[in-house]
Amino acid sequence: MTTEPTILESLDAAQRQQVDEQLQELTRGAVDVIPDGGLAERVAESVRDGRPLRIKAGFDPTAPDLHLGHAVLLQKLRQFQIAGHQVIFLIGDFTARIGDPTGRTETRPPLTAAEIDANAETYADQVFRILDRDKTEVRRNSEWLDAIPSDQWLRMASVMTVARMLEREDFSTRFRENRPIRVHEFMYPLIQGYDSVALDADVELGGTDQTFNLLVGRDMQKFHEQRQQVVLTMPLLEGLDGEQKMSKSYGNAVGILEDPSDQFGKLMSVSDDLMIRYYTLLSDRPGDEVAAAIEAGDLHPMDAKKELAAEIVGRFYDSAAADSARSGFENVFSHGDVPDDMPTAAWALADGPAWLPRIVADQDLAQSLSEARRLLKQGAIKVDGDPITEPGEIDQAGEYVVKVGKRRFLKLVVSD
Repeated sequence: MTTEPTILESLDAAQRQQVDEQLQELTRGAVDVIPDGGLAERVAESVRDGRPLRIKAGFDPTAPDLHLGHAVLLQKLRQFQIAGHQVIFLIGDFTARIGDPTGRTETRPPLTAAEIDANAETYADQVFRILDRDKTEVRRNSEWLDAIPSDQWLRMASVMTVARMLEREDFSTRFRENRPIRVHEFMYPLIQGYDSVALDADVELGGTDQTFNLLVGRDMQKFHEQRQQVVLTMPLLEGLDGEQKMSKSYGNAVGILEDPSDQFGKLMSVSDDLMIRYYTLLSDRPGDEVAAAIEAGDLHPMDAKKELAAEIVGRFYDSAAADSARSGFENVFSHGDVPDDMPTAAWALADGPAWLPRIVADQDLAQSLSEARRLLKQGAIKVDGDPITEPGEIDQAGEYVVKVGKRRFLKLVVSD
């Protein structure tokens, strides 16, 4: 009795090599691929049939700014795009009305339609700094979700049981702690799952915190008699502190639209270990290759960090911006120079002494006045190279160079 060859076995040597090369790049840095072997099968079918896979990743426009944590998924989408597959960048303008309950200890406050639209508009400029605009299908899930009749919502709700919903760690924690769980929050995974049905997704990408929602997408496709998608999860990127996940609210994020010099300087502040992880998840160069070069003494960690920072700045801007940011960093930190393009602030002594914490906070050199006061106490605010102590006031007219931390500068002009 003979058995039919598997898809991989039916390919010729050149096709198998093509599949192997795609899988090596597409799974780099991934945490899970579900089901096991599912991506290999889909890629093999794609190579055999000459049909690009439909790759979906959704982003709810709950905030206007994207950062490198979001770029992990965008970079993976880009790798699928380079491999010849169809990438679908899904803006969750409908799901944003509910708010993803993943990782939340409380119900998200609702956003207005105007806030959602404004945030969604900013996404295009940011994502196309990574993705190829001509090869990206941009969709909004309100296209199909606004049109679903009530009886179909009820049928979809029957896919999931309350018991399974409570298997989610965030829901089970809130249930144990007697924190409210709103019924509409239970609908979120189902609605996100239906997106995969509407888009006929072959593969869906998401962070590890999204695993439950991504698997519901498989359930929804099965319910609608559609082939179930492959789920590929990526790790959550640690922020500049190397501990908490990257988040603007934690003050450890690098924004996609930040000034090139700020991006470069922030990336130079990460630890050597975190640098390797950033290479793995954000760079076109594999992190293990960089680690091996450093271990062999062929690459200095500082040079590796500069190359990483230049690559990322160049991706979001261009090579000229990357070169300028690099030379500006080296001038300031390698040679002790003061940057030429410092922002300038003015203060009139008629209003009283110039109080540095207020000026530093107003110029966005600190996230808040309380942080600026803390930096002052730590001796992290310097004027003309000298640390300033409390109360942190300047009461004489003149021009001063204010340095905050390691890389933020300000020219302060104090007049009578």
